[in-house]
Amino acid sequence: MTATDVKHKVVSSPEWLQARKAFLADERAFTNQRDELSRKRRELPWVEVEKSYVFDGPWGPMSLEDLFEDRSQLIVYHFMFGPGWKEGCPSCSLLADHFDGMLPHLAARDVSLAVVSRATVEEIAPFRKRMGWRFPWVSSHRNDFNRDFHVSFDPEERAGGTVYYNYGPSAFPGDEAPGASVFHRDAAGRLFHTYSTYARGLDILLGTYNFLDLVPKGRDEEGMVPYPMAWVRHHDRYAGSSEARTAATCCAEKEQV
Repeated sequence: MTATDVKHKVVSSPEWLQARKAFLADERAFTNQRDELSRKRRELPWVEVEKSYVFDGPWGPMSLEDLFEDRSQLIVYHFMFGPGWKEGCPSCSLLADHFDGMLPHLAARDVSLAVVSRATVEEIAPFRKRMGWRFPWVSSHRNDFNRDFHVSFDPEERAGGTVYYNYGPSAFPGDEAPGASVFHRDAAGRLFHTYSTYARGLDILLGTYNFLDLVPKGRDEEGMVPYPMAWVRHHDRYAGSSEARTAATCCAEKEQV
């Protein structure tokens, strides 16, 4: 038993039930607030996408419309993976670990999901294979998509100390940032940008965080340096994980060949 366990309040079962029911009222109020927020999000105005974007995919060029596949709704995750990087951002990778299992469920609700990064397809492919991911992932290396949606920043922008991120000036430390953007395609084939979110707005997409929020220690990120998510690793790099052991075994076998 740790010191933290000893200090925490311990009560009888009836007292626990009373406290739990009181908190349930707060949870229900939050659920109702979230439902109302989601309703307001759906009522936001749209803007038509009139610019043509051509991405580099594993099998050749793809347009933004191609990413919809045969559906009318598209979610794009802006994955931090810049040109010249050896691997993608660990925090974006944590989020991306949730994607594959969702794909059939999203498709059943007329939604496609695609990931976009500014790294080239040649840089994305080995990392995608290493992570074992299957979701659609294309490169915006040769278009303005990332800059237009404010998740990539030129050296000139960063030289001033702030960039435009999350709808205002931000002292973002890198040249790539995370985000998610939503699009709709109407019956006439017109494309509309309906929503984008950045920074803490992405929390709701992180199933791991939602689970951690249930346990006594929560996310346990207080005092984490240099930033709260500094604990996050690529899933094959956690010490003792089966993925890490498998990766180490594969490397050892390759060295023996």
